[in-house]
Amino acid sequence: WLAAFILIMKGFSIVERRFKAAGGEVDIAARRGSLLVLVEVKARASLDEAVFAVTPKTRRRIEAAGRALLARRPRLAECALRYDIIAVSGWRVRHLADAWRESDRP
Repeated sequence: WLAAFILIMKGFSIVERRFKAAGGEVDIAARRGSLLVLVEVKARASLDEAVFAVTPKTRRRIEAAGRALLARRPRLAECALRYDIIAVSGWRVRHLADAWRESDRP
């Protein structure tokens, strides 16, 4: 809920939470205007550990779920797509906007 609250405070509307598809899962899909953000939320002992917990395999699963979400909700397909990470450690939060691009994967 903390990550969703942060996004709402930044002007986003929550489109989906815990969207699951055959290939993966998106923790939060949020929209602001013509921007659709797929967010992976990770909680760890430190913010750095949380960020580094988003592995290439995790990214591929999020990307697959994102494609499924766009197929299921065609009106979102016209939005620009961005992948973010929200790292949580206790009450500390770090929002990494544009954390990776789909073409960045190995």
